[in-house]
Parts: sequence; C-alpha cells; structure tokens
Amino acid sequence: MSKRCSYSLRKRLLWRLLAVQSVVLILVMIVLISVGKITDYRSTEGTIEILRQAVFRQPTGELSLRETEDLRQLRKDAPDLWYTIRDLQGHVLTEGRIPEEYATIGNTLDHVGQARFGSDLGDHDRPAARMMWIAMDWGQVQFLTGTDGPNSLTFILFRVSLILVKVVIPIVAVMALGALIATPLVVRRSLVGIDQAALQADMIDIDQRGGRLSENDTPEEIAPLVHAVNRALGRLDEGYERQERFLTDAAHELRTPIAILNTRIGSLPHSSIKTDLLEDAARLAVLTEQMLDLQRLKQGKVQFSKVDLGQLARKVIIEMAPLAFAAGYTVQFDVDGAGEIEGDPLALQRALMNILQNAINHGGRKGIISLTSGCNWIEVKDEGPGIPADMRDRIFEPFFKRHHDGRGAGLGLNLVRDILRMHGGEVTIDNRSPGAVCRLSFPPDKTAGVQTPPRLATA
Repeated sequence: MSKRCSYSLRKRLLWRLLAVQSVVLILVMIVLISVGKITDYRSTEGTIEILRQAVFRQPTGELSLRETEDLRQLRKDAPDLWYTIRDLQGHVLTEGRIPEEYATIGNTLDHVGQARFGSDLGDHDRPAARMMWIAMDWGQVQFLTGTDGPNSLTFILFRVSLILVKVVIPIVAVMALGALIATPLVVRRSLVGIDQAALQADMIDIDQRGGRLSENDTPEEIAPLVHAVNRALGRLDEGYERQERFLTDAAHELRTPIAILNTRIGSLPHSSIKTDLLEDAARLAVLTEQMLDLQRLKQGKVQFSKVDLGQLARKVIIEMAPLAFAAGYTVQFDVDGAGEIEGDPLALQRALMNILQNAINHGGRKGIISLTSGCNWIEVKDEGPGIPADMRDRIFEPFFKRHHDGRGAGLGLNLVRDILRMHGGEVTIDNRSPGAVCRLSFPPDKTAGVQTPPRLATA
C-alpha cells in the first residue's frame, strides 16, 4: 500500500480561498467588459486611430486623408462624423459640423499632449470630445473629434491589460494580504476543537483507560470521526477489562491446583525427578503470583511505607534459599550499609523474588548465588553463563525466550522493571566474570538512613 503524503488543511484552505476570490474578481471584470461597462467597443480613440492611418501630408505641405476602407465604413456608421486635424505649421483639415465649443480651440492646446472634454455635474449639456497629439513620420499632428469609432482588437486588449494592471491586480493583492492575515486566524479558531482532540488523543495510554476525545468546538464535518474514535476507545476499554478479569480469575483458579500439586509431589520419595517436579511447580506458583501482582499494580492497589532494604533482602533469601539449595547452588547474603526507602513492601518483595528466581533458572545449577543489600540498592549475582549484550534490554520483555536454552524470564523481569519504575528506580543487568549481576537501584532522594558508597557483591 502506497503511503499518502499529508498536507496542511490551513494552507489548503488559504490558497483555495484566495484562488476562488481571484477567479470571481476576474470573471466580474470580464462580464463588465463584455457588456461595455468598462470599455466600449466604440470610442473616440477608435475614430482617432482610423484618422491616423488615413492622414498624410501632401508635397505642398497640406494635410489630406486617404479613402481607406475603415474611413468609408466610419462615415457610413457615423453620419454625424466630425473632426479637426492640424499640425504645428498651421495646416488644418476638418470634416462635419464641429460643435461651437471646439470650433475656436485653435492652437490653445498646443502644449497639452491629450485631453478629454465633456460636461460636469451642474454644467449645461456639452458634447464629449477627445484631443490627442500623435507623432507621425513627418511631424506632430493634433486630432480632435467627438465621434465614436470602432476600436481595434489590439486597443481593446491594451485597455483590458491596463485595467488588469491598475484595478484587478491591486485588488487581488489586497485580497491576498487580507487572506494571508485573516484566513489563518479564522481557520485556527475554527479548528481549535480538532487541535484539542489531537492533544487528548496523544495523551491516551493503555495504563490510563477511560480517555475520550472532547467533542466541544468540533466542526460538524469532523464530529462523526470523533464519535467513531470514542466508540472504538470504549470497545477497547471493555475488551481490555475483560482480558484483565480473565487473567486475574485464571491466576486465582490456578492457586488451588498448584497447591495440591506441591502437596502430592512432596509426598513422593526423594529423587532427582522429585526435585525437577518441585522446581517446575515452583515456577508455576511464581508465574501465578506474578500475574496477580501485575493486575494489582495495574489497578493501582499499592501502599507506600518505609521499607528497610536489608530486612527485605533477608526475608526473601530465607524464602528462596531452599529452592536454590535444591537446584545445586550455594547461597550468600550480605548487607552493605543500612538504608530505607519509601515503597510498597509487597511489590518490592515480589520484584526481588523474581530476580532470585531468574538467577536460579539461568545460573547453570552450580556455584554461588549472592544477594547484597546497600543503602539504596540491591544486587543479585550468579556464576552462570551470563547474558549476551544484545539481549540485556530484551529480557525485560514479557515471556522473552533466550535462544541458547529456549527458556525465558516469563513475566518476572518485566514485572520487576514495572515495579522499579513505580518507585522511581531502575533495574540493570550486566555480566561479571563469572556470571551476571542484576542491580536494583533506587533514587537517593527516596532513601533514609545511613548513606554509604555502594560496593559490588562478590562471590
């Protein structure tokens, strides 16, 4: 499936709005031009252009007109044609009945390049006229007329271009500036509900269920998507809760058959098979308790109090020592500095038991398993084959399998990491020749008691 590129809705709305405004304005201009509101098909400029193409100077210096086709058509279309053509030498060429307002202009406008004449508000009616000086190959010529003639296509395009430059483009520029300033503000205010929903969606976490996207200030077009996402989140919450209830119920139900299994195995005569069965039953019991602990942590059923790390380590080593002895290990315990932390005793005890269980399972069934407690740390060390560097982070994944023996850490190390994070600490595993060492570290600001430098445990 090809990956579609994302785009900015704000930018797309901005440019499309500007494009629509520009097209509408241009269409308005075209309509006005087509109905003659901006530039007429006929004007005095058209008459002057026809006269310019027809006028010429005779050898005697007099001005004269050629009988061009355009001039004949103009006389036919405008029977009241009138004009005055004169040069700086005083030669004059006229035709038609010249209005008395313009009959005596003469050389008064010799220093004016072009002018328009007509009545103003409050004046009596006066015929409109157009005067223009044009440079010919043989000298300057003044044209004065009030008759409208047909405009050429070139002239019309020129007028349209002039209107576009003087009117349309400035208006479009102002509209663009307004759109650049106003549209982002309008769009931002219109999409504020979507931004809030995005922030809420980004904060949804599997450990904090019940989150929903806000439907306040959500556009009607986006509301169905928000509703669908909220319904999907509701279904996920329901499914997750059913799964959690199933795991909790299954773990509780497993306790009784595991206890019966331990009792029956204990009644067997001592042998290597009995030892193996006891280890397997112990792993089942630990896994069951891990599942219950995991549900208890997820439900937030923890109570923090003062925990003495030395006493906690001593209690755990006493409970786990028989299992280590049965597996062929020697157990060593040491307290390196007294210390207390704020934490949940049951959760910390379970974390330490899981670490010891992991050392028993993967320590090679020989050598020493040592447990050392410090002021704000606890270390468990074995003399087994160690852990490859590429697996030291992955072993904290639930039910991760180690390739060399096919056995994994179950939920144990994953649960340990969650418990340490809940206490603001961390769990690390490193190789120490021989074997591996697992260290539970707690932040100093959560400790109380005698602070002594930590010392690595040695076998």
